[in-house]
Amino acid sequence: MNVSRRSLLAATTASAVAATAGVASPALGAEQDGGRLRTGFERLAADGYRILAGQKVGFVTNPTGVTRDVRHIVDVMHADERVRLTAVFGPEHGFRGTAQAGGSEGRYDDPATGLPVYDTYLKSGQPLADIFTASGVDTVVFDIQDVGARFYTYIWTLYDCMEAAQLAGKRFVVLDRPNPVTGRGAYGPVLHKEFATFVGRREIAQAHGMTVTELARLFNGEYLAKPVDLETVGMSGWKRRDFYDLSGLPWVPPSPNMPTADTALVYSGTCLFEGTNLSEGRGTTRPFELLGADGVDGRWAAAANELALPGVDFREAYFAPTFSKFQGRTVGGVQIHVRDRAAYDPVRTGVGLLVTAKKVWKDFAWRSDNWIDKLTGSTRVRTMIDSGASGDEVVAGWQDELAAFREVRARYLTYK
Repeated sequence: MNVSRRSLLAATTASAVAATAGVASPALGAEQDGGRLRTGFERLAADGYRILAGQKVGFVTNPTGVTRDVRHIVDVMHADERVRLTAVFGPEHGFRGTAQAGGSEGRYDDPATGLPVYDTYLKSGQPLADIFTASGVDTVVFDIQDVGARFYTYIWTLYDCMEAAQLAGKRFVVLDRPNPVTGRGAYGPVLHKEFATFVGRREIAQAHGMTVTELARLFNGEYLAKPVDLETVGMSGWKRRDFYDLSGLPWVPPSPNMPTADTALVYSGTCLFEGTNLSEGRGTTRPFELLGADGVDGRWAAAANELALPGVDFREAYFAPTFSKFQGRTVGGVQIHVRDRAAYDPVRTGVGLLVTAKKVWKDFAWRSDNWIDKLTGSTRVRTMIDSGASGDEVVAGWQDELAAFREVRARYLTYK
């Protein structure tokens, strides 16, 4: 009997996936599956890739697209004769993750699989649709780990790819993974549409509290000019209150400065420091947990602790970034220590830190391009802080728009 290497790999893959994923339900929805979390990909593979049968498939993914035994799903599918994988589409940082922030890998053939890899970064609309058309795929599949913040660009890669797939007449499938900071609620200001950029295309909250399949359904139902032919493959065994460490899944950094799930916990608040002249901790082992600048001292941590923000303490800290702001210089600042993550509000905390930094450090300044307005979604946060508003006053300013978003969001939530 002749057995091809690909057939052998497919058999091995099928056995491994069956062992880790169990049997997916025919509906591939978000119902429970024995209490154990199973990702959208695990359930798709355990179902024999049935919904992709007869299709030429292109995958939008990055290094986070892995099985629980840390094999990349592209490598797994390429070895499996049950799915016809013909192209890969890489986002910011690239498919294999070799690029830093603001970079991508360009167009190349993947050495491991020989598959063509197309660059989607900063491409949208008809130009991205033309890439999908040129690739020859019938169905575009998205599987990337999100971190729950509006300005994390992968959810806008999702949005842009959905829009482009519709323009190109392609079917679109989204595979789900956990929101690492839970899906309990939405927090922070809502983007005003005149501030739309690649760090916020549409009017969602700064910490959206949704998974990527829920976001895909929201985008399709509320924001795309014409809905795409969309199918979602939900997780089983995930609850909205669950943090990432309960998932049993390995953490693969979605980008170079998101090394742990703890980073994701603070990111939706402290990424706001990208809009200032302070370091947001890039170039350290604790990006977004360490914040500081030349000339900052212990008064900042003391002022932040006086706010008595729920679930968090601040420690006076000194660090020397190896790249980015203050490269090679020792700066002073704070380290965030989350002691009760269920009570912690990252956006409220981020605003409180901005307010206190401005009070205690005479050299505090916003970036000259007002990047803070792109991150927060309007001029409100910047102008209120500049006028002397407290953190609580700033937070109160967005409550009406947040309540309206929460009503829309509720229509698209699929997990309990």
